[in-house]
Amino acid sequence: MRRLPLVTAAVLAGALALTACGSSDSGSDDSGAGLSVGSAYMPQPVSDTMAAGFLVITNKGAAGDVLTRVTSEVAGEVTVHKTVGQTMEEAKSLDIPAHGELVLQSGGDHLMFEQLKRKPLEGEKVAVQLHFAKTSPITVEMPVKSATYNPKTGH
Repeated sequence: MRRLPLVTAAVLAGALALTACGSSDSGSDDSGAGLSVGSAYMPQPVSDTMAAGFLVITNKGAAGDVLTRVTSEVAGEVTVHKTVGQTMEEAKSLDIPAHGELVLQSGGDHLMFEQLKRKPLEGEKVAVQLHFAKTSPITVEMPVKSATYNPKTGH
């Protein structure tokens, strides 16, 4: 399990100090399994090799599911990280509770796009495929926002 200092995470996420995700929908699951994805965005990366991503997966179903893997054409690898104390740790999977949410946000659990094949620019959209234990994969178009974007204010 890799650990990176929280300071590194903050720099890679564009030194953002955000605490919550917005409410705009960025994709949804049409399989009827109860999962939907919203509030997806990527701050424009400050690094040529890494970027962060944030989103909310809502589960309206009666059974929990698990986010098992994330892929994207823009990165050689996309990893899921949990924030534990003052460090972030790579997680093999994250639970999505029944009738609940999995929130990936700055300063908390999040996606790390590693080995960027190109540096996404503000205004672009990055396609991300979310893979689950039970539900069919969901593709999300993640808009690239400014490095200082705050989903609470929309700026």
